[in-house]
Amino acid sequence: MFLSPEHRCGYLPDRNARNAYIDPAISMSATRYSWLLEQGFRRSGGHVYRPYCQHCQLCIPARIPVSSFRPNRSQRRCQKQNSDLTLRIESRLQDRHFELYRHYLRDRHEDGGMEPDNREAFDTFLQCAWLEVQIWEYWQGDTLLAFSVIDRLPASLSAVYTCYRPDQTQRGLGNHAVLQALEYARSAELPHVYLGYWVPGSRKMDYKRQYQPLEVFSGGLWRVFDPAHTRI
Repeated sequence: MFLSPEHRCGYLPDRNARNAYIDPAISMSATRYSWLLEQGFRRSGGHVYRPYCQHCQLCIPARIPVSSFRPNRSQRRCQKQNSDLTLRIESRLQDRHFELYRHYLRDRHEDGGMEPDNREAFDTFLQCAWLEVQIWEYWQGDTLLAFSVIDRLPASLSAVYTCYRPDQTQRGLGNHAVLQALEYARSAELPHVYLGYWVPGSRKMDYKRQYQPLEVFSGGLWRVFDPAHTRI
């Protein structure tokens, strides 16, 4: 593995972060990546990594066991509120996705270190040549309200990124996208939906604890997380 230089953490801005990357010379496939995902790794574009911070272990891999999940009252309300949307699945990022991403980034994550005007960086960040990447679009009539980048793996879905129109915040489209992924995974008999890293103390990432039961990867094992506690 290779270690990145230290950089400002995108989740906890008072801390520095660095990542450990799988050697890019190693041939990657959906099957191999599925195993790495189970060990707490994620991908950024075609690069596979996990956090490797010297004084912090707060980036905790999280996944939802599909067969056990039941939406709570708030999640059912979110589903009802968005029942007017149409889901379409694409295989490649398009200009419309980049435009929505630009507006979302400027409104929601202006301080996150990402580049809202760099189309090449956008494609490199989200696309991947060695697995099936799906773009889930959420349309209201002729208007694209949101899209999610979802990795379709042999035994799971992995939610990579979601963004939505800033003027549609009240819809809870990020939550709706996760709920749609869970519905799809259930119908396809896939056991898990991976959510990336849950980061206690990060407003951007703390929402993941609302999906119950939630499993977290700690001490080399996946275990059910108790939402009443922030410590594993």
